[in-house]
Amino acid sequence: MQRSQLVTKDLVLIGGGHSHAIVLRMLGMKPIPGIRVTLITEASDTPYSGMLPGHVAGFYTHEECHIDLRRLAQFARVQFYRDRVVGLDLVNKKVICAKRPSVAYDLLSVDIGSTPAQISVPGAAEYAIPAKPVAQFLQHWYDLCRDVTCNVSTLRLGIVGGGAGGVELAMAMQGHLQSIRSPQPPLKRGAKSSRLFREEREDRDLEIHLFQRGAELMPNYNCWVRHRCQEILIHKGIQLHLKETVCEIQVKSFPTPDSRTGGFGNSPLPTPYTIKCESGLQVECDRLFWVTQASAPDWLQAAGIATDERGFILVNDALQSISHPDVFAAGDIASMVNYPRPKAGVFAVRQGKPLFKNLRRAILGRSLQPYKPQKQYLSLIGTGDGKAIAAWGNFGFGATGWLWRWKDAIDRKFMQRFSNLPEMAEKSQKSKVKSQNLKSTIQNPPTPDSRLPTPSKMPCAGCGSKVSSTVLERVLNQIKQDSTNWCDRQDIIIGLDAPDDAAVVEVPRGLWMVHTIDHFRSLINDPYIFGQITANHCLSDIFAMGATPQSALAIATIPYALESKIEETLYQLLSGAVKVLSDAQTPLVGGHTTEGAELEFGLSCNGLVHPDKLLCKGGMMSGQILILTKALGTGTLFAAEMQREAKGDWIDRAIISMLRSNQVAAACLMAHGATACTDVTGFGLAGHLYEMVRASQVAVDLDLEAIPALEGAIATLQKGIVSSLQAENLRIAHFMTDRNIARSESVSQSARYSLLFDPQTSGGLLASIPAEQASQCLNNLHGLGCTQSCTIGKVVDLEGDRQPIALSIL
Repeated sequence: MQRSQLVTKDLVLIGGGHSHAIVLRMLGMKPIPGIRVTLITEASDTPYSGMLPGHVAGFYTHEECHIDLRRLAQFARVQFYRDRVVGLDLVNKKVICAKRPSVAYDLLSVDIGSTPAQISVPGAAEYAIPAKPVAQFLQHWYDLCRDVTCNVSTLRLGIVGGGAGGVELAMAMQGHLQSIRSPQPPLKRGAKSSRLFREEREDRDLEIHLFQRGAELMPNYNCWVRHRCQEILIHKGIQLHLKETVCEIQVKSFPTPDSRTGGFGNSPLPTPYTIKCESGLQVECDRLFWVTQASAPDWLQAAGIATDERGFILVNDALQSISHPDVFAAGDIASMVNYPRPKAGVFAVRQGKPLFKNLRRAILGRSLQPYKPQKQYLSLIGTGDGKAIAAWGNFGFGATGWLWRWKDAIDRKFMQRFSNLPEMAEKSQKSKVKSQNLKSTIQNPPTPDSRLPTPSKMPCAGCGSKVSSTVLERVLNQIKQDSTNWCDRQDIIIGLDAPDDAAVVEVPRGLWMVHTIDHFRSLINDPYIFGQITANHCLSDIFAMGATPQSALAIATIPYALESKIEETLYQLLSGAVKVLSDAQTPLVGGHTTEGAELEFGLSCNGLVHPDKLLCKGGMMSGQILILTKALGTGTLFAAEMQREAKGDWIDRAIISMLRSNQVAAACLMAHGATACTDVTGFGLAGHLYEMVRASQVAVDLDLEAIPALEGAIATLQKGIVSSLQAENLRIAHFMTDRNIARSESVSQSARYSLLFDPQTSGGLLASIPAEQASQCLNNLHGLGCTQSCTIGKVVDLEGDRQPIALSIL
């Protein structure tokens, strides 16, 4: 995941907007030697604005109109940090994030689009659904479509904002909702219609109200387009309220906040709202969408960077901040001083290539190139029924089906650039970096940090490869300063507070000490998340044996880089590990760090357990029930990610699973009488289960269909994508019996069969508990957040010549 080249500079990209998506694609095709690139974004995919109205209208799936940023980052070989940025430290060059340590940069680029403007209208912030952030808006829209499918009563929607966004949204919503509520099939993408309007699809029980403060809609468009859109809206039966300023939103019955979206609007229909206007007009609606002028997040102005009156970053012709030359910006978040333009996706797309060129030139110490945006641009406005209107300056035409088909072709061609990524040959690791390419426009003075990879100074091995003690000291001091729950224990006699040749811990009388160690290469391009996953993985052995962790030693290999870059990687990595260790009340008492070709990490953990509470693999008893606490599939999913065959959402869900500690699950299993337990890791479910049955001298009947799979795991296995350890794990199949062999289909043909041998990272616990405890145990596990826990089989006597593991599909 990490480059083996010496890292000399950090380029950080905030946001996954259109411009940055293009920059990432170009970085993948033309990487900059020695530069570590990090993308920080709130979501693993980013919507393409040109296709969003078509998506709302039902013409595109979610996947078709979103760029998979995880996959794109994998292609570009950049670090992918999923988090929300909440501030900038422009003096110390750090990006402040909501849920992770700050991220250092040498060069910064911002492309986060725009955010909803502060809504001062009473009731609007509580009850209106803003059009941005798009992900939140779409969740509300999906919920509304689901509710409408089950509810055929009158539906009244309000849309505040009569710009292009509000107008197109009104027509798109009407088109899709009519297709849901009408027994007639929806108009297919690109299908021809002999009628200008789909009057046969009229839905008298659907009301859409569009509120506009001005006297005309779409004030940024020419007169013909404005009048034509108004004519179409009226013809479609959308009720226009022009020269109406909304001044208050009242609710008649209070909806329940939805934890998925952090807002309202998802209660069962109806939930009537009263929209009050300054003129005295009052309109009742079941849902209200807010599509007014957007703004920039407050943290930009608070950081001290130069912005315009609306908070957008002021940039020069090179897309470079006019106040901070080490910061660039593009897309809606940027305002070009010399070329003011409307906030439109077309400009963000056009800025992608010049942004990449100037970022590259800035890193390489070259003069920047000016970019002049076009004055006029083609706008194709969908009407929600498979037609579109064209607008170019003072020209307008439509609505026609061929314009929509043209727009569809343009949009799909753009998206194919990110779905059909080229296969790039590996660059030679022997390529030299010219000295002039290592200069920076920010002109940092040379320091002892500026060591370059030359034949006379090759990285040493042995103890000469260790990370310097000063780096370690700074990192640990910073982590301790950042930590809100730094763990200290009285039974740690010598630890990091008074470092010595080794740590010393006290073992209380009557307790046994449990030792374990795990160590592996990074499977994810985020050292902070990797540190958390590894810590959870390493502690699981302690929990599986019924013990309480006491202390941990770390061992890390950090990719070759300048000292400051090594420090940054180690800081992120250990911050993640210490977070998990502290949550488990387990102090880090020492470790060893070295430099190497790629990021690796592991922990040696010890725990304490009373002899009577020790859980081993050999405690299974006939008649017991097998419980698995996590879904399987991390091996195949991350193998698929390496091949860019995994969806970003699949990896997100796998990470959520790997970040969940097994501590509470272990306590729950023990409370319900577990007599044997193990954590499911590298040998897969089959391998670890075989270890249990062999040690216990019993057999198990396994229900293959009951075994939970992470989302996407079955799909990747069906494609034949497996971990490199899968073949070795398959040897356990010799000890398995197929009980469906006499039926029409053997279990070995089942999609879940390969899942048995999939190696897991930070997998769940597998335990045997008394049958009478199984139901209550599962209920409690689900209540503790282990929602994928399930029973997967039962323990039986090992009789005759039967194999230890029998598979069936019940």
